[in-house]
Order: sequence, then C-alpha cells, then structure tokens
Amino acid sequence: MAHANIPKVKRLAKKLKEPCEIGWCELIDLPEFGVKNLHAKVDTGAATSSLHATRIKPFEKDGQQFVQFTIPMGTGTADYHCEARVYGQRKIKSSNGVMQTRYVVETVMKLGPLEWVGHMTLANRQSMIFPVLIGRRALKRGFLVNSARRWMLGRHEER
Repeated sequence: MAHANIPKVKRLAKKLKEPCEIGWCELIDLPEFGVKNLHAKVDTGAATSSLHATRIKPFEKDGQQFVQFTIPMGTGTADYHCEARVYGQRKIKSSNGVMQTRYVVETVMKLGPLEWVGHMTLANRQSMIFPVLIGRRALKRGFLVNSARRWMLGRHEER
C-alpha cells in the first residue's frame, strides 16, 4: 500500500522562476502514491485539485485521521491502494452543482518541471474522462494555461 509521507527535510519549490506553458490536459505524477502519468484536466474554474478515488475509508492511526483509498487504473493495469493523512475536509460544489464534503489529502505532485506539496480532494470521478483535475491553487505556482493546446509537457510515449 502506498503511503503519503510528506517530506520534511527536502524543501520542494513553491513556485517556478519562469512561467511554464501547459495545455488544457497534461500528465501528472503522484510519487508518494507510486503513480505516474495520470491524465489530468487543467481547470481554472476549480480552486482545489481533485483525484479519482474509490473505496474511501477513514481511520485513525497514532491519534491522527487517515484515509484509505483506491486509485483505479482501468483494464489491464493494477489499481493503486493508498493511504494518506487527512489534511481536512472541504465542501465542494461538483460539476453537476451538488455540494459534497470531501476528504483533502496533502501529497507531492509533479507537473512538468515542478514538484511540490499540494492538496487534493478525493472524489469518485468515474463518470469523468480525466482521473485528475488540476485546480487554481496548483496552477498559481507559475503555470500558464494555453486552452488551445494539450500534452505540451509530453505524452506517455515521450515521458
């Protein structure tokens, strides 16, 4: 089972020195969960990033709130079974307009030239095309979104 242990020794960059142009969809890595090349939709309308997760189960460990969850990878690829410390909970208005309370986890995200510790809500995005949504809080680190382009940071074959 993959664990999200936020590194305390290594300081990760909070912002890019030079802006990085990205497309409306890109590949993102979540190294603490062992996941690479997840298809992500860039969404400037969403504040917080979101990760497709199923079997979300909260539990307590050493007096702290944790959550177990599965990142489904589709046919032919094994699912990732993960656990992470719960950073909090947020009320999010989903794409269909319904308010949901979601768990928020803190984990390392890697998009192109930048790797940082950020927040992601856990949601069942089964009906969505992209398993990851990258929100404004992640994008403000220096990414410029070109809505006419996609895969500017590379495709599976190139990475």
